[in-house]
Order: sequence, then structure tokens, then C-alpha cells
Amino acid sequence: MAKLRLHILLCLLLPATLCAWAQVGEPRSEWRWGVNGGVGFNRVSFSPSVTQKWFFGPTAGLTVRYTCEKYYHLLCSIQMEANFTSTGWKEDIVLADGTYSSQTAQPQTYFRRLNYIQVPILARLALGKEHRGASGYLAVGPQLGWMISETAEHSTYWQPDDRINSRNQQYGLKVKNRFDYGITGGLGLEVGTAAGSFLIEGRYYFGLANLFGASKSDAFSRSANGTIIGKITYLLPEHKKHDK
Repeated sequence: MAKLRLHILLCLLLPATLCAWAQVGEPRSEWRWGVNGGVGFNRVSFSPSVTQKWFFGPTAGLTVRYTCEKYYHLLCSIQMEANFTSTGWKEDIVLADGTYSSQTAQPQTYFRRLNYIQVPILARLALGKEHRGASGYLAVGPQLGWMISETAEHSTYWQPDDRINSRNQQYGLKVKNRFDYGITGGLGLEVGTAAGSFLIEGRYYFGLANLFGASKSDAFSRSANGTIIGKITYLLPEHKKHDK
């Protein structure tokens, strides 16, 4: 529990540190609101390992951004999102004889879908045009999530005991820890126009929380999400208040 609290505290301090550090620059006070949508490719980092393919799922939600400072040419902002995201894992099943099930006459398939409400809180540094025109940016910070549902599906032909190293413990396990947290960050491009701003971004999420129990008596010592995300965001035209 102490380790969990330390991770959360360090994550939450990152965006606050950015604004505190940025107070030596030109002040800004600009709020932006909008929507975002995209796709994620997720794997669960199991230890001992489970052979997987990327699990594909949508992500969509709301975005709010507050720009607090311009430090030389860097625009410093805090960005928060509230997203619905589908993650999970899709297995590339290896049979006890070492062959992949997908290469057999009766392939076996399995995937688990985990639906979350996720809240990234990002420190954002942008370089380029402040309003109209293009700018590139880096965004990084903590992400919190709450799993709202899970479903599992497997093929009609199903022999869970025929696995390499007998790796089938995950099939009967329900997610123990619905609360998820970790670090997310990425790079993006923003184009500002009179109609608003359009952003395209690539992001990676590294989960720090295990889905299942991680004690010595549990099946896995680690079972955390890792997601590659591509998304597009639209922000309404700026509502700004500048110091002259």
C-alpha cells in the first residue's frame, strides 16, 4: 500500500511541478475544451509470460486544457481527459507440443476485453505557433483508470489444458484490481485554425497496477496493461486571457 501511495503521489506532482517551474516566463490564462477519439493496441505484461497478439480497442472522450505560461518559446499547459477505453489481451496460443494453435486444423482463440474510464493528467510542452498555425508538443503525466466491465470469449473448439508449460491459470481469473494507474506520454502535432484546433498524437501507457493478485501464492507476479494509442482531438476556438 505504501508503494502504491508513493507512485500516485509522484505522478500527481508532475503536472503541478510544471506550472510552478514555468512561473518565470510570460503568464497565460487560456482554457480549451474539446473531444478526442482514437484506437489503442494493448498487451498485458504477464509474468510468467502469456503469448499474445495486440488487442485492438477504441478510445474516446472529453479533453480540457489550461495554458498557464510561455517560457521563452515553450507553451506550458496542463491537460486532462476523461475517456472510455477498451483494453485487454488476445492470446496467440502455443500448444504443449510447441506449435501455435493458429497453424492447426482446429485453431483455438481467446481474448479478454476490459472496459475502463481513464483520466490522464498531462503536463504539456508545445513549440511552434501559439494560436493559428502548427506546433509540436510533448505530453506526459499520470493516468488513473477504473474498470467498469470485463468479458471473455474463446473459440468453440477449446482445450485449455493443452498449453505450453500448462499456462492456463488466466482463463478462470476475474480481475481483482479494478483501479488502474500508471504513466502515459507521447508526441503530437497541433494545427490551429479559426474553427478550432486539430491535434494528432501518438501515446504510450505503462501500467503500474496489476490486474490480478501478485502474492507468492498467486498465478502471476505481474499482470499490468501496456497500450500504444493513436488519437485525434478537436478543441473549440480559444478562450484566452493574456497579459499584454
